[in-house]
Amino acid sequence: MAGHSKWANIQHRKGRQDEKRGKIWTRITREIIVAARSGGGDINMNPRLRLAIDKAKAANMPADNIKRNVDKATGNLEGVNYEEIRYEGYGIGGAAIMVDCMTDNRVRTVAEVRHAFSKYGGNMGTEGSVAFQFRHCGQFIFAPGVSEDRVMEVALEAGAEDVISDVDGAIEVLCPAPDFEAVKQALEAAGLQPELAEVTMRADNSIELGGENAQKMQKLLDVLEDLDDTQAVYHNAELSL
Repeated sequence: MAGHSKWANIQHRKGRQDEKRGKIWTRITREIIVAARSGGGDINMNPRLRLAIDKAKAANMPADNIKRNVDKATGNLEGVNYEEIRYEGYGIGGAAIMVDCMTDNRVRTVAEVRHAFSKYGGNMGTEGSVAFQFRHCGQFIFAPGVSEDRVMEVALEAGAEDVISDVDGAIEVLCPAPDFEAVKQALEAAGLQPELAEVTMRADNSIELGGENAQKMQKLLDVLEDLDDTQAVYHNAELSL
């Protein structure tokens, strides 16, 4: 089925992440600690930890760093206690935004998120104000040129719910969050390597922004993403920059 053009937005996001490699390590470190603390240090019994460690390896984090963070979380080393918090709000043109944070100081974090929203044209909302517009799922993005028939065959057999063709030729695969690892392994076993593979909050519907509105929205998203306690920012804006 046809979908909105996401490829340019994906490439832009990947470029931004590459520019902030040090911050990526910080976010992954927190994710490893929280995942291990909540589900234990065995990746075979803890899918969230396995995904976090996969991200760490993809970001070239040394194995010693990974092990040390797992040890901190499971009590073998002293570490910081992080709390997970989600903030919701609206961006330019009423676009929905969710900001996932991990923090050791809730008062500091909420003040920083609220300030970013208000200074850059958004409005911070209450809990649940936009979350209903998103669904928790596994997402895989394949570059234009990959065989849609092959991706569809393997993905649906492995438990994917939907395969969406992007107008630019990219392919998006969606699956229930608990089935992410099984679909990922099936795709890789078939020689299908996605450009992006993650468990995410995906918007059910999007808002298209262009020109000055798109630039303002990108600025707001950049500021939110650059906050020290931010782990991830989800939104429903399709930006034409």
